[in-house]
Amino acid sequence: MSRTRAGQTRDRVFRFVRDRLLAGDPPTVREVQRMFGFRTPHTARYHLEKLVAERRLSADRGRARGYRLPIGGGPASPVGWVPLLGRVQAGRPTEAAEDLEGYVPAPAGRLEEGLFALRVRGRSMVGAGILPGDLVIVRRQPTADSGALVVALVDGEATVKRLRLRDERVELHPENPEFAPIRSDREVTLLGKVLEVRRTVG
Repeated sequence: MSRTRAGQTRDRVFRFVRDRLLAGDPPTVREVQRMFGFRTPHTARYHLEKLVAERRLSADRGRARGYRLPIGGGPASPVGWVPLLGRVQAGRPTEAAEDLEGYVPAPAGRLEEGLFALRVRGRSMVGAGILPGDLVIVRRQPTADSGALVVALVDGEATVKRLRLRDERVELHPENPEFAPIRSDREVTLLGKVLEVRRTVG
């Protein structure tokens, strides 16, 4: 049975939204309307909501740019998408910001809820093989075992370090002798555990 015109249009809407999301620029419903020449935004929303029902998109309700790629990649997809939420300092902590910059691919079978990616700045973790410009894939969790690589907020600023638990005291250790450990006399909140480090060569 051939695809309907509505199905073909929906595929085009999906490709447009997907490409915008991968570029870190989520479109609004009205931008979808204008792109495809729909008479009203209701038609654009209809197609978007059908894509959500088909699990090809997910929706963050109440936001003007609230459509997202599903973490699992959608039905029967071998690839899923992890949101890239800005940068994290591997050095002295910098102000935490969570801005969607785009998505990074990952095998759908290895994905789970609560994953996000950050791009690393600084050289405090070079001994752990984490270099400036690398991507870290992080699982959101409030605790981790001693020795784990973590992303943490220190006095409201984000950093990636190795967690050490000493007599119920939290310490964040660099993997570069040029940097000092961060002791628990400062306010430390664990954001998540680093699961993977990625590097682009060339």
